Amino acid sequence: MKQRNNRAISLAALAFAGVFGLTGCFSSTETGSKSGANGERISVAHMQPPRSGLTPLSDDAFKLSRWSTAETLVTLDENSNALGALATEWEQTDDLNWHFTIREGVKFHNGEKLNAEAVVNSLQRAIDATPTPRILNGIEMTVTAEGEYIVHIKTGEPDPLLPNRLSSPQLAILAPSAYKDQTVDPVGTGTGPYVIKSVDGVSGATLDRFDDYWGEKAQAAGIDVKFVPDGTARAAALRTGDADIVESIPVGQAASIDAERLTEVPMPRTNTLYLNTESGPFADPAVRAAAREAINRAQIIASAYEDHADEAAGLLGPALPYAAGQRDNNEYKQILEGRSEPARGEGIKISLGTFTDRTELPEVAVLIEQQLEAAGFVVEQDVREYQYIEADALEGKFDAFILSRATVLDSGDPVAYFAADFSCEGGFSISQLCDEGVDAAIKKATETKPGEERQKAIALAEAKILSTDAAIPLLHERVFQGESERVRAAARDPRERMLVTADTRIDK
Repeated sequence: MKQRNNRAISLAALAFAGVFGLTGCFSSTETGSKSGANGERISVAHMQPPRSGLTPLSDDAFKLSRWSTAETLVTLDENSNALGALATEWEQTDDLNWHFTIREGVKFHNGEKLNAEAVVNSLQRAIDATPTPRILNGIEMTVTAEGEYIVHIKTGEPDPLLPNRLSSPQLAILAPSAYKDQTVDPVGTGTGPYVIKSVDGVSGATLDRFDDYWGEKAQAAGIDVKFVPDGTARAAALRTGDADIVESIPVGQAASIDAERLTEVPMPRTNTLYLNTESGPFADPAVRAAAREAINRAQIIASAYEDHADEAAGLLGPALPYAAGQRDNNEYKQILEGRSEPARGEGIKISLGTFTDRTELPEVAVLIEQQLEAAGFVVEQDVREYQYIEADALEGKFDAFILSRATVLDSGDPVAYFAADFSCEGGFSISQLCDEGVDAAIKKATETKPGEERQKAIALAEAKILSTDAAIPLLHERVFQGESERVRAAARDPRERMLVTADTRIDK
C-alpha cells in the first residue's frame, strides 16, 4: 500500500490589567513588535502555559504544532486521513514493516539538514522517553535509517494506523542538536514556517517567520504569544484588541464580545453518563434503558451550556464529520433495535458521581438527578475534585458517573477511546463493561485500514456500545475561539493541532 501527498466588563478590565500589566500584554520584544518589515505580527493568548518546558514529548507539543514551528512526518485531514508532510510517501511492505520517504531539501531552523538519521534520532528519543508519549503507549516499534532519505519502521504487532500515529505532535521531528541528555529544546530546532526565537518561562514566547522554510512562506512576520490562564483576562484581551487570536473564551464572557469575533469550534469531547454494568441496579440492562429514556439532553444543553453544545446522537460528535452519516447505515440501526426495553425506575436507589474541575459538570449532575428522580429513581450525588474521585470511578464504586471525555486521541482516531472505555481489558472502564459483541466490533475496527471501511467499522462499534446502554452520550462540547477583525485564515481545529498557519495573516 503506497500513500502519496495528494461578570461585568469592569471586572474583566481589572483582571486584564492584573494579568498583563497596564502597558499591555503584547509589548515589543527584541525580535518583534506589532508589525514587521514584511508583514504584521500575530498576537496570541493561550489558555494554559507550558507544563514541561515545551518539550514535544509532552502535551506541550500541541503548542509547538499550533505555532507551526515543529512538524511531523504525517498530517491529517478533517476525516483523519493521513497526508504527507516531512515524509512525502510511505509503503507498507508486509504486516509489520513500513518504509517512509523523507522530504529532501528541508533545513531545520538552525541550518542542520533533515535526513533519515535526524528522523530516526527524534523517533528513537520518543520511543525511549519516560514517560512514553501517549501515542506510543503499548506500541513496540523499531526505527532505522536506510540510506539518506528512507526510514524503516517495524512494529511488534500489525498496526494499520501507524501513519496516523506519526501525525501526533508528540512525534515532531527536531534537529539532532535539540536533544541534550534528558531535555529537548525546541528553540530554533524545528522545521516549520515559524522559528522560536525566545521563551519567557510560563509567560510567553516569540516566534519569527522562517525565510528558508521548505514550503510556502508564512504571510505574517511572526507570532507574539502570552499564556493567560484567566478566562476573563483572555476575553478582555480580545475586546481591547490587545490579542489577535484568543483560545477558549469562557461561555460566561461571550455576551460581552462582538459575536462576529467568536467562532464556536466543535471539540472531539463528549459529555457522557456512564452506567455501572457489573454491579448495582444498572447491572440490569432494563434499568439502564430506563435511565436512557429519562434523559433530556436539550434541557441540559440549554441550562448548563447556554445552548453552546451539540446534542449527542452517539459517542462521536461533529468534530468527526463522517460519524453522523454512518448512523444512517441499516446495520447500525439494526444493532440499536436490539437494545433492552426500559424497566420502571420506581424507588431504585443509585449513586451518581462527577467532578468539579469542569465547571459545567456539577450543574449537569443536578439536572441528571432531577431527570432520573422524575423517572422514579432515588439519587445520591457525590461531587469532588477529579484527583479525589477518579480512582473510585474506575473501581466501579458509583452506579452512574458523568464524565467529559476526549473521544479522539493523538492518532486522530476514536478506536483507542472505545477500547480503553468499553472493552473487557479497557484501562478506563468506568462502566465496567465486558461484552463479547462489543469486543469483537472494537477488534474489527482496530484491524481495519484507515479509510471508508474503517469509518464504517468505527460506527458499528459505536452502535454495539450504545446497544448495551453502558454509556448514555449527552452532548458534544464546543469551545469559543476569539479572533480580532484583523485576522485572516486562522485555523479552527477541533483536534487543537493547528492555530496559526503559514496562511494566517493580519490585515492592516
